[in-house]
Amino acid sequence: MPDSAKNYQHKRLPHWLKTRLPRARKFFQLKSLLKETGLNTVCESASCPNIGTCWDAGTLTFMILGETCTRACRFCDVPTGHLSCPDPDEPDRVALSLSRLDLKFAVITSVDRDDLPDGGAGHWVETVAAIRNRCPEIKVEALIPDFQGNTGLIRQVCEARPDVLAHNLETVESLQRQVRPQCRYEWSLRTLQTAAKTGGVIVKSGLMLGLGEKRQEVVQAMSDLVDAGCQILSLGQYLRPTPAHIEVVEFIHPDRFVEYKEIGESLGLKHVEAGPLVRSSYLADQQAQAAGLS
Repeated sequence: MPDSAKNYQHKRLPHWLKTRLPRARKFFQLKSLLKETGLNTVCESASCPNIGTCWDAGTLTFMILGETCTRACRFCDVPTGHLSCPDPDEPDRVALSLSRLDLKFAVITSVDRDDLPDGGAGHWVETVAAIRNRCPEIKVEALIPDFQGNTGLIRQVCEARPDVLAHNLETVESLQRQVRPQCRYEWSLRTLQTAAKTGGVIVKSGLMLGLGEKRQEVVQAMSDLVDAGCQILSLGQYLRPTPAHIEVVEFIHPDRFVEYKEIGESLGLKHVEAGPLVRSSYLADQQAQAAGLS
């Protein structure tokens, strides 16, 4: 057995990273609905540890533009491979499914589609518009790609007027090439800056910890996000999906997450959601409310 596989198997999780198995009826209702519609969720595709908690509470994150990505980030469990043409019916199917879920807040994300001339921006606009048309009472968070830093494409999605425009920085500047080699730190900051300048949306980002970053680098990343106009930040522990993914360097203690939350909010972030199991979409409605969404 390769050493990497041995390390993966024998690296025990600390007690604060244990999660319960889903058991509520709502979880199985959502699973049945998703099977019926053929829609993708990042909850399943990215092996999120909070799937039981969120689905039991009736919240989930739809993933549009297919289930395979053009990028191969070393932390992500979404597959890279065969790319299909965007489904023109997907925006309406997402909106219809949301109308059946009786939600007040919905998170939509997508794979990166660098193969498309517009990176999928037009599909994003159609999806937000379809939700607005069918479910006008639902607040929408759009967790978007960086569109390779193309401000025109980023602005298109912002002008569709989601309530929250999110894009994850993922890690500190020194680890970007190692963790997500096809992305750029400056592309991510430009995405957030464009959203902030467009106006009318709450701007949000996320960082994973435990990849070998230093404390001062985390503080610098938070400062960079504030300068870019970011208002909400989620901080969570990176968990290795499989032995093929980048290794966990450190399990961050919950007390350090509390410290980072205090530092981030002192730097000017309106709200920092920080904890070992926090992910960008975790309690997304409450994060938005804490930042002023009515």
